[in-house]
Amino acid sequence: MRKLSCVIVDDEPLAVQLLESFVKRTDFLAFEQSFTDPIEASKFLAQNQVDLLFLDIQMPDVNGLELARTLKGKTKIIFTTAFKEFAFDSYEFAAIDYLLKPVRYVKFQQAVERAKEWFDTQIESEQTTAESQEENNETKTTDSMFLRVDGEWRKVEFCKILFVEGMKDYVMFHIEGERRPLITHLTMKMVEQSLPQQGFMRVNRSYIVALEKIRSVDRNMCLYIGEEIIRVTDQYKPAFEEFLNSRMPGQ
Repeated sequence: MRKLSCVIVDDEPLAVQLLESFVKRTDFLAFEQSFTDPIEASKFLAQNQVDLLFLDIQMPDVNGLELARTLKGKTKIIFTTAFKEFAFDSYEFAAIDYLLKPVRYVKFQQAVERAKEWFDTQIESEQTTAESQEENNETKTTDSMFLRVDGEWRKVEFCKILFVEGMKDYVMFHIEGERRPLITHLTMKMVEQSLPQQGFMRVNRSYIVALEKIRSVDRNMCLYIGEEIIRVTDQYKPAFEEFLNSRMPGQ
């Protein structure tokens, strides 16, 4: 079983000790380091990849929110705070959860279980994408894919996808006949590699569209698909214009 590496940052030594004890008694967590100085923590995190960061919001010199903005890679955050009103700030960073002090183990356990599920899903998604890419390289064809949605695997037929919308660590698949989009933990790059290249195209940072579902294109390079209007940005215009030209009479 892969363990999640953990770092704790809190200017209160007693709070650090408590979280350390919680981490060490949880079998799928691996304690790496703890810091009471957020500046030292920032230096460590800049040089080391960590799975899970327990981060106090209120600290001197550099607060937890400022430190969170400097993070790179796939480090996920569980914020800790003594003040409930500060917890809402955690949503800016797509944090796994937040814990109110004094932290109880049952709440800690619930938060790290969410983190474990997130990382398990990422690993499964990467494996699925790698397998899909391998199949594409071997010129195998398929007409569907499986997405993990709300804890179960949903089969999605390519021909029913309208467009895919990216939101940080999540993507939303908008499907014909579905009232709500299917939301899953993936990156847009993973989705782009998994969809048939001849039928789908990235048109901006946040959207991949099904080319056959485009009803019209206006003079501003806005695509009309279903109930959505999606703009083609400059970076993706050459490829899309090439597609349009290939579909014009006489071409």
